Amino acid sequence: MNSLIVLNKNDNVGVSQFIMPEKTKINGQDISTIDPIPFGHKVCLKPIKKGDPIIKYDQIIGFASKNISAGEHVHTHNLEFKEFERAFKVNNKKTIVDENADTFFNGILRENGQVATRNYIGIVSTVNCSATVTKMIVEKIKYSNILNDYPNIDGIVPITHSTGCGMNTVSEGMQMFQRTIDGFKNHPNFSHVFVIGLGCECAQVSLFDESVKKHKRIHFLTIQDEGGTKKIVEKVLSQIKNLLSEANDIKRTPESVSHLTLALQCGGSDGYSGITANPALGVAADMLVKKGGSSILSETPEIYGAEHLLINRANSQETADKLMKRLEWWKHYTSINNSTMDNNPAPGNKRGGLTTILEKSLGAVAKGGKSILEDVLEYAEPLKNKGFNFMDSPGYDPVSVTGQVASGANVICFTTGRGSCFGCKPVPSLKLSTNSAMYEKMEEDMDINCGTIAEGKEDIEKVGSKIFDLVVNTASGNKSKSEINGYGDEEFNPWQIGVVM
Repeated sequence: MNSLIVLNKNDNVGVSQFIMPEKTKINGQDISTIDPIPFGHKVCLKPIKKGDPIIKYDQIIGFASKNISAGEHVHTHNLEFKEFERAFKVNNKKTIVDENADTFFNGILRENGQVATRNYIGIVSTVNCSATVTKMIVEKIKYSNILNDYPNIDGIVPITHSTGCGMNTVSEGMQMFQRTIDGFKNHPNFSHVFVIGLGCECAQVSLFDESVKKHKRIHFLTIQDEGGTKKIVEKVLSQIKNLLSEANDIKRTPESVSHLTLALQCGGSDGYSGITANPALGVAADMLVKKGGSSILSETPEIYGAEHLLINRANSQETADKLMKRLEWWKHYTSINNSTMDNNPAPGNKRGGLTTILEKSLGAVAKGGKSILEDVLEYAEPLKNKGFNFMDSPGYDPVSVTGQVASGANVICFTTGRGSCFGCKPVPSLKLSTNSAMYEKMEEDMDINCGTIAEGKEDIEKVGSKIFDLVVNTASGNKSKSEINGYGDEEFNPWQIGVVM
């Protein structure tokens, strides 16, 4: 019980597996603790001089702000963030897909060739002004219990938000918003979609109606054109009732896992995230990519300090340059808003043992596994290349996942050490616990316990394989814990940048 997790022989800190009182002799190390060490926090393994780098994962996670003695607690009081040069070299390799891969899931094949993992009806508001009408429609359908007669329909989802107007119609912010709405209304997990506008907003429905030519399942209406609240609610309710039989008329068939796109997400991270759940998820993501599927890593501020590990895996200099361009954008964006890239670790992250953005990022990139980086996407940009992709987004989980789903993700894996509760309809979300203590406390919200890795009961590859199997089963229709608990109606949260006018 007095041992540490030491991730690399070059590390000068280890991670505690239990709460350690002061003067605790540490097994396998010729040291005793000087301070009480919280669970998941770092212990100094050998003397570190002020200004010297602090090493974890054989990578720099920060610098000593004072002299640190062996056995001392290493945290925000004696570890600080500093910029430093990070070496990288573009890989220029190609992803090798197993041509004999024969893994299938029970998916829903749409008429346009897309494959769904769920079968919802969506009501999408183009502006906050139509959010109430959107929710009215959904509530009336739910309270009528009419969907009980249509077991193949997973439910009806309100896509509401706080934007859609008060912005420049040709701005970067409007382009992001348009991509996000487009991505949701075209998502294969919706059998039918009603796009509801007010009528006078900046985000006119005409911005989105190009898809009418492609998808007969998408309907556009505005409150003003339909004559007000009651009339549009009654009209949409009538139309929904007329299409329920059609929406219900689906069956799941064996489909290749190459149709799966996995959103890789973490939230409420702790000192174990980069040791257990994140690398195990990386194994699962690599398994999917080798079978022809895709994965999307995001949260640009949370790869800062570890970007060299992704660039080392880029398939071309062009892809590497795209990533560096997004990081430069973020440096400028934070500076003009009186912030820094190191402001990212939240209070909960720090209580869980994390310190700088460097440490957080090094753990976060592990979710991406070891696959070749095929492309770097703008926020909510549709996925173009199969395999491992990165999508630019904030580190704020609901905003980031919203962009991933808009890009085409049809399953979400979300690692957490503190106990984040999350769902994002119309896509199922799986929760992966980084430590056993939190899993046991919140088992009703967690789908897999990856804390067994730290306990030595399972290795990363075995847990990664379990995650992959769970992804396939969930894509086939098995409900995740977040779905059972009813999460997903309120988490749509598009990224808003630029001037609100």
